[in-house]
Amino acid sequence: MKVTYNWLKEFVEIKITPKALAEKLTMAGLEVTSLEEKEQDVIFEVEVTSNRPDCLSVLGIAREVAAITGKKLKLPEVSGRRVRRSPGHQAIAIKIEDKKDCPLYTAKVIRNVKVGPSPDWLKKRLELVGCRSVNNVVDITNYVLFEWGEPLHAFDLDRLNQEAIIVRRAKNGERLTTIDAEERLLNRDILVIADREKAVAIAGIIGGKDTEVTTGTKNILLEAAIFNPIIVRRGKQAQGLQSESAYRFERGVDLEMVEKASWAAVGLIEKVAGGRCVLARTSGTPRTTKKGIALEVSTVHKILGIDIPPIKIRKILTNLGFKVKAGAKNKFRVGVPSSRPDVNLGIDLIEEIARIFGYECIPKSLPAVKPQVTVSQTKDLVPQIKNMLVGLGLNEVITYSLIDKELLKGFWVGEGSDLIEILNPLSKEQEILRPLLMPSLVNCTAYNLRQKQTYINIFEIAKTYFKSGGKIQEQYSLGVALCGMKSLWFGQGHLQDEAGFLHLKGILETIFKRLGLAISDYKFIGKENGNEFEVNVRNDNTGTLRRVDKGVLERLDIKNKEVFALEIGLERLLSRLPIEKKFVPLARYPGITRDTTLELKEDITLEQIMETIAQRGEKLLEEAKLIAYFKGEQVPDGFRRITISFRYCSAERTLTEAEINPIHTNVVKALEERFQAKIR
Repeated sequence: MKVTYNWLKEFVEIKITPKALAEKLTMAGLEVTSLEEKEQDVIFEVEVTSNRPDCLSVLGIAREVAAITGKKLKLPEVSGRRVRRSPGHQAIAIKIEDKKDCPLYTAKVIRNVKVGPSPDWLKKRLELVGCRSVNNVVDITNYVLFEWGEPLHAFDLDRLNQEAIIVRRAKNGERLTTIDAEERLLNRDILVIADREKAVAIAGIIGGKDTEVTTGTKNILLEAAIFNPIIVRRGKQAQGLQSESAYRFERGVDLEMVEKASWAAVGLIEKVAGGRCVLARTSGTPRTTKKGIALEVSTVHKILGIDIPPIKIRKILTNLGFKVKAGAKNKFRVGVPSSRPDVNLGIDLIEEIARIFGYECIPKSLPAVKPQVTVSQTKDLVPQIKNMLVGLGLNEVITYSLIDKELLKGFWVGEGSDLIEILNPLSKEQEILRPLLMPSLVNCTAYNLRQKQTYINIFEIAKTYFKSGGKIQEQYSLGVALCGMKSLWFGQGHLQDEAGFLHLKGILETIFKRLGLAISDYKFIGKENGNEFEVNVRNDNTGTLRRVDKGVLERLDIKNKEVFALEIGLERLLSRLPIEKKFVPLARYPGITRDTTLELKEDITLEQIMETIAQRGEKLLEEAKLIAYFKGEQVPDGFRRITISFRYCSAERTLTEAEINPIHTNVVKALEERFQAKIR
């Protein structure tokens, strides 16, 4: 949108330089992308966002300038007048086939005009905003478009069938030659202006060649209307056209500007081109909903973090065209003008106050942070777990909540009556609400394999649905699926890492640890078939790890691959998390590490070893972890050697060897006694 400094000064008393004004407009949300000095004027190139069609006019930007500078907006004086049809002048009927396509259409008939070159002031002003001069009548319609934001169109009245103006959809196959001399093929998706015989213009976009105003025109029909933005946008795109009119209509034109702009153009035409308006017709009575918004001064202060006096708030909103009425103490009732369809809520008004008051005037301050002491709902936990999984290298997927029963085979062991079926499914693939995530994730894995992906590691956190006790249950679940071989490159060479149960176990252990579960709080219990593990958290079955059955893989056309999947009920997991968590500062004193190698029987699990270490309850023992595992000729059959690293640390002092040695000996002795382990 281009506008000039001198044009703005006709409506607002501006005492600051063009450069300063450009900075203020930009800070208020109307970015001035360029300034250009030309012919003793300055041209502003303003970037107007799609939600602010009110600023696609000089008057709209002038209103913003008035609000920013605190000056009064001087609106041009325009008043309609009652026109009596002169004897011998035929009346023209206006017919709108669908009021949704065209809520309002006005027509003014002006006779005995003298079409010719425009006066210099009009030519100059249009050329400065990038509009080519055509003739005085056409130039006036363009001038009013830029000034008021209401597109107008002038027809040569004598080339119209004067019985009626019809606003209708084009007929399929109908043709129209437009003013750019292009013959255009129309269809039912395009709105046209027509007379009794033919289409004469594409509504809101471009006029027809046969009825354009030329130097031979004596009588004109001046159109001002409101057209459906969606139809204008579709018609423009279908015809590959762009025009100043379409640019405004597709964003929405202010209903209250139609008559004002039309009469403003009539006055200019009578002044510049002569002639007299002998007929004025209107069709359509668009319903305008008057919006009122309650605004409390305290809310403005709370949101913006600064005290703005009520009188200042009222002045800002009034200067922007809002009708402000005082209510109870420090409360306002704000009427929204028809030009601001983007303002619907109190927060929208607060944004208006902030940008005019000046974002730069709001002091910088850090927001108050209220730490969440406890996690009370599953939804509070979901973002944390997602971040953990992404950090572990997994990719999030989103699958449909509706699936087909066939997909459940091999996963669901419940009763069919526990499933929630859709009464009128759109397709067989959407006949039930899924009770599990695992089938969808395995199906997603199959899809990715068909796309030639060699390694799939995906997860989803979503709701599952089933019946229990006759009632519908809805809960969050976490699902993970792994398949394929991951290639890892190291400085020493290449490593192939194939997905398996240990990867799933490692993912869950990492999540449990970060959520605050101790290693003694959960177990992985293997089933007899060796293809499934139960995840037991604090003695409750919370989820499942599974190697997907071959029958399922064959059904999904997964060949020569194994798929490993897990599913955890987050509702159950949440109920078993430790509620209170305390921040533990980082150690200020260095710790002491002891590495001990044990030789023990193969059937002794690492879990049993860690339980024994934990039961010993040594306060100075900060951590114990496995760092090495060995089997070979030096190790007897049925035995293995493991190396455990023990770290001892104190938050109060630097530990000495004399303090650590008896503690470490005590821990190792417990392992020797329980497992008959040998120290190596």
